[in-house]
This record gives sequence, structure tokens and C-alpha cells, in this order.
Amino acid sequence: MSSSLSGRRVLVTGAAGRIGSVATSHLTELGALVTALTIVEAPELKADRVVIGDTRSEDDVAEALAEVEFVVHLAALPHRDSGTPYDVYTGNVISTFNVLAQAGAVGIKRAVIASSINAFGVPMNPHDVLPAYYPLDEKIPTDVGDWYSLSKQNDENTARMAWRHWGIDVVAFRFPHVNSPDVLRQQADWHTENPAFGVREGWSYLDTRDSAYAIELGLTADLTGAHTFFVAANNTNASYETEALLDKFAPNVPRLRRIPGREVAIDLTAVRTVLGFQAQHELDLPTLPLES
Repeated sequence: MSSSLSGRRVLVTGAAGRIGSVATSHLTELGALVTALTIVEAPELKADRVVIGDTRSEDDVAEALAEVEFVVHLAALPHRDSGTPYDVYTGNVISTFNVLAQAGAVGIKRAVIASSINAFGVPMNPHDVLPAYYPLDEKIPTDVGDWYSLSKQNDENTARMAWRHWGIDVVAFRFPHVNSPDVLRQQADWHTENPAFGVREGWSYLDTRDSAYAIELGLTADLTGAHTFFVAANNTNASYETEALLDKFAPNVPRLRRIPGREVAIDLTAVRTVLGFQAQHELDLPTLPLES
């Protein structure tokens, strides 16, 4: 598998995580020399170099950045309930600032970071709120009511600052729920029985293999600046037509256009146009009638 990343050193933080382990393997298969930064021992990692360390540590990140040309920053506490509010928020924002600031300062020209669909605030919001409109897009108004979503919003702010200050181009992906095919299938079965639970995220998901592919494109695309992209599978993880789901669970939310069939309720125009991304691993679900 040939790639412009072949022979180039890429740092992957959070390399032992759900996305990180798959991304590390994918980049290695492309011929990249991967430095894996992980806070836990991970002997199964397919990396050229492994650094056991903490992305909040200036010394650990400096060690991991040795001879690196590209950065993939995935290390984070991945949910509102992954720790105390203080730990989740400070851990995430300090890690992202530390990694991007050091990468920018040593002249690295491209980084990809994991933001989240939660950066616009609605999915984890403790109040009874829905998105401002469908399909979701990168300009959607925010309504942040939890510390994890705030951390991801500020990670995107850090990316813009790093680009403006050091000139490092940064791609931030607003990942939806990302998982293996078996887990995604279980979630789809749940949404078939309980379809209301996907309304805030537009019934979106992404296979871990497609997250790694998106990261590859983020590293190699011909672009400059700090960019934020929603990224998701093309279709939903619910076995019903999207318009029927919205009619039932978000009837008063404006729609900017029709959303045919089981198309995901996220506008993927930006990631398709700028990066050329199309999900390659989709759930094979039937389309069922939705009970009124």
C-alpha cells in the first residue's frame, strides 16, 4: 500500500485507545514510521517506536516528538463520566494545548486531532434540547452544558490558535460514536428498539477503520489553516427512514434540506469536498416502517 506517508515519522498520542490502536496499525501499513505515545503498556501496538508517557507532561511529549513530521492527537478522557469534571476538562484541554504547542514550536507542519460530535454541546446537554436544525453542519449553533463538550470545543479553539501562532495546519474531526463493527451492530439493534436515543446525534456512527482512513486523509490533504469537520458513515444506525425519525422525534426542528432514505442527519459536504472522505464500512441494515 503506497502512500505519501511512507517513511515519514508520525506521532500518534492515545495510541492504545479505541481509535488510536486502529490508526496506528493503518498508518504502519501505509509505510509510516509511527511513534506511539501511550499512558499504558500496550505490547500489541504495531508501532516503530513506543513511548510510555502522559500527554499532559511537557517532558513526555517532547520525547515523543523527536524526529516527528506529523502528529495525530487522540489522547483524551473520552466521555463526560470518564472522571471528575475537573479531571475530564483539564486533562483534555491541557493535553491538546501541550501537544499542539510543542509540535508547532518545533516546526511540525500538520496535525490531526480528535474533536467530537459533542463539541456543539447538544448530545450531552443535561437539558431537554435538540439541535438548532438538521442536517447538522460545522456552523451549527452551540449549546454547551457539560465539561466534556466544553473541552472538545476548546480543543478546536486551541487548533485555531496553534495555526495562527505557529503556522501548523490542523484538522479536527468531530467524531460521532466510533467503534468496531460488532459493537456498532449492537448499538444499531438498540436504536431499532429505542430510536429516540439517536436524535441529538442524527443517528450517526463511524467504523474505527473509517476513522483511521479519515486520519490518513487529514494528514495528507492539500490544505492550510485550521479546519473542523463532521465525519460519519453515510447512513444512520437506525433501521428507519431519516425523515420519519425526524418527523417523530424532532418535528419542530427546522430542516435545511430533505434527507432521503436512511441518510445520516449530518451534512458531510465539507469532509467529502475538502478531504475526499467517504466511509467505506457501513452497517447493512434493513429499512423498516416506523410506528407512529
